[in-house]
Amino acid sequence: MSGTLNKVMLIGHLGDEVKMHYFEDGSCIGRFPIATNETYVNKQTNERVSNTEWHNIVVRNKAAEICEKYLSKGDKVYIEGRIKTRKWQDDKGMDRFSTEIQCKDFTFLTTKAESASAGVAPQEVQSPVQKKQDVVSEPSGEDDDLPF
Repeated sequence: MSGTLNKVMLIGHLGDEVKMHYFEDGSCIGRFPIATNETYVNKQTNERVSNTEWHNIVVRNKAAEICEKYLSKGDKVYIEGRIKTRKWQDDKGMDRFSTEIQCKDFTFLTTKAESASAGVAPQEVQSPVQKKQDVVSEPSGEDDDLPF
């Protein structure tokens, strides 16, 4: 195979609220962690073992604004994207690395009823089967707040 592939598909729960960063040119980035769980039974001890893996998600521009508006800590979400490792320097000048998932597509999986029972107003929750490609489109010149 001569080509390469960098594709990630995750289903997990938000570990925190979406943190937004706005730039002077009007663009923005949203960042949030999601947790995925793996559970299995240890064959030697017959004990149930559960492992949690944390993933740093990065969404951009309109998609980030939609995530900030509709996602809350604990919500279940499907994320599709690619792995990206960033190199940066800390306050002491040491090289640091951060591995992130650059989100290209997402689907909200938490239902309105689940969000309402968690204290989120039902009108603020998007349909659980709505995908980003259906929701995010180029601005049409209309000034409404609807994401679709």
